[in-house]
Amino acid sequence: MPSSPSLVRLTACTLVSLSALGASAARAQSPTQIVVAQPADIRSTNPGVNRDNTTDGVVLNLVEGLVGYHENGSVGPLLAKSVDVSADGLTYTFKLRTGVKFHNGDTMSSADVLWSWNRYMNPKTDWRCRGDFDGRAGTKVLSATAPDAQTFVIKIDKPSAIFLDNLARTDCGMTAVLSKKSVKEDGSWDKPIGTGPYKLDEWKRGEYVTMSAFADYQSPPGAKPDGYLGAKKPQIPQVKFLVVPDMSTSKAGLQSGAIDAGQITASDVKELRANRNTSVIVPSEAGKNTLLMQTNDPVLKDERIRQAIALALDMKQIVEAASEGLAHVNNSAIYEKSMYYSAQQKKAYAYDPAKAKLLLQQAGYRGQPIVIQANKRAHVPSYAVAVLTQAMLQAVGINAQIEVLEWATQLDRYNSGNYQISSFTYSSRLDPALSYEQFAGDKTKQSRKVWDDPAAQKLIDQSFVESDVKKRQALFDQLHAMQLAKTPLIVLYNVTDAWAIRKRVNGYTVWESKPLMWTASLAGK
Repeated sequence: MPSSPSLVRLTACTLVSLSALGASAARAQSPTQIVVAQPADIRSTNPGVNRDNTTDGVVLNLVEGLVGYHENGSVGPLLAKSVDVSADGLTYTFKLRTGVKFHNGDTMSSADVLWSWNRYMNPKTDWRCRGDFDGRAGTKVLSATAPDAQTFVIKIDKPSAIFLDNLARTDCGMTAVLSKKSVKEDGSWDKPIGTGPYKLDEWKRGEYVTMSAFADYQSPPGAKPDGYLGAKKPQIPQVKFLVVPDMSTSKAGLQSGAIDAGQITASDVKELRANRNTSVIVPSEAGKNTLLMQTNDPVLKDERIRQAIALALDMKQIVEAASEGLAHVNNSAIYEKSMYYSAQQKKAYAYDPAKAKLLLQQAGYRGQPIVIQANKRAHVPSYAVAVLTQAMLQAVGINAQIEVLEWATQLDRYNSGNYQISSFTYSSRLDPALSYEQFAGDKTKQSRKVWDDPAAQKLIDQSFVESDVKKRQALFDQLHAMQLAKTPLIVLYNVTDAWAIRKRVNGYTVWESKPLMWTASLAGK
């Protein structure tokens, strides 16, 4: 796809400015502003509407919801000071924090929460998560009321272990509470007037977004930042999210000082770690790099062959090579920082080529081709994983081949179930029930599902309803053991992205690939 004229101009302009700065880059550094490189422009400023991960990473510095994520994937109060759930699990009562202000100075009340909720549930808003609350995806909200200025009540049709998780989801815009003045008189979207630590200054499409610290921001309780919860202190007066599509340009800006923070390739980590002016962070995410196996395939429907494939793989070597040493093996569908990542979840496949050969022999494998589909997108290890996997499978006698596809084509094949093995990356799902639901289900109803096992599905269904943490843990531990035994897919490791930061910036953090600007400060400030 050809670049838009604005992006072409921007890239050329950025390159020229970086070259011109050179040794005088320090003069370009504002004492009150930091510049964060973004690989693409945001899609909109409307939370949970017309969004992608880059958009969420910017907008969620501006807005907040009733609840938010802890770093361990659990959900806690944010604009709410408490959440009470009735004994039957059907009524959620949110008591609001007092003194919280919108960016225009108005004080937030339950009337604003109710207005925001009704707007999200209006089909005209086109909120991506409406289906999770109107009954189409399970839970149906029967009523939403504001009995007094500091209380908001939601009633649902049946108990749900993930109701609060769905409210907190970043792709839902955190179900952000907004001022009515965020929309125009005709009801169309204008700009976010939220309660977040930063407020929107300007969005120059295709070029940048600027935001400034909200002087009247009221932090949720907590001694330190904790995901989207805990202490939130907007210490940098102004942030500029600059669109820099080319990562080599971003790297040059980081080296010169024109850019203060930006994502970098794994191959640039060593160089930028050695640079006296930059530091590097490598946060792990809940996204999963996997090898999917089509259990309806004439060859791979035999469980012994799928197990042989897993045993043939030196996963430590694959992960170290594909991530350039930045990640390590995690065969669980649950990410390591999750509160549900137990000792059972640490159990992994063994590397045993001899046993793999024996299983292939027992299954009557006769050299039929097994094709691994992959793509060459820069920020995923799809192709690297496929190449390493092919070599290891060939070493035990499997006729492994690689088919390189454009990402759109591979995604279409995934959605239709048209593959034998697919080197595929799943986006983050923080609650384990949602993580398992990504790949488990009835193939006759959804061809994209990978693990079609009624016994596993029964456990997953229970995990969506069961709210007791210990009982949920037992369900997830059972699922992990079953997944290793059945091998409908191989989870290799969690998504790992590297970021470089100029050392004039302290405390800059990224969570689930989204920059949390309230954790950062300028050195010496």
